[in-house]
Amino acid sequence: MKKENNPGISFFQRYLTVWVFLCMVVGVLLGHFIPALPSFLNRFEYARVSIPMAVLIWVMIYPMMLKVDFQSVRNVGKNPKGLFVTWVVNWLIKPFTMYGIASLFFFTVFKAFIAPGLATEYLAGAVLLGAAPCTAMVFVWSTLTKGNPAYTVVQVATNDLIILIAFVPIVKFLLGVSNVSVPTDTLFLSVVLFVVIPLAGGILTRILVVRKRGMDYFDARVIIGPS
Repeated sequence: MKKENNPGISFFQRYLTVWVFLCMVVGVLLGHFIPALPSFLNRFEYARVSIPMAVLIWVMIYPMMLKVDFQSVRNVGKNPKGLFVTWVVNWLIKPFTMYGIASLFFFTVFKAFIAPGLATEYLAGAVLLGAAPCTAMVFVWSTLTKGNPAYTVVQVATNDLIILIAFVPIVKFLLGVSNVSVPTDTLFLSVVLFVVIPLAGGILTRILVVRKRGMDYFDARVIIGPS
């Protein structure tokens, strides 16, 4: 795989932690001073999945989904060792260690401070997070470590394919162990809303823009990434 030029990260990416913290503060303030807003947004829910939350997640990850080129999957056999490490860690280690660490802290270390019901909800959130490998931030991390952008695309593309198959059974198993009941349709809907739709939108946009304007235009004008 040809190594591409990696000029660094943009201003927005450099201070991503700051933006995340500010968003958390704004969210807490809105919930505290305008309690009717969360109640109103909670009305737009289907199969226990918040539609407004799905839309906001689309806005967040759609630019990075533009970078995913599934034609790169053809190069999966050229350097498989790194891919095997990624797959094993993401799907055979991380979800289960996330479950174990969360259980340790929520039900043992902080047992005196967290009610059992709330601890179970936190554990469920940790399981959902641990079983969903990050897509958008991978590109930023690759830039920070001066990694190979082409290889990063292959890793992301293959993991996005695996998540379509592995996410639901892994989460269902771990939540079952935790005695947390989550409807299967909620899990499948989450995959569709948070992975399939933004990924399909990114792929479609990429194909249409490249076909109309060419790859050089796409790289220079469309992708929001390292600059």
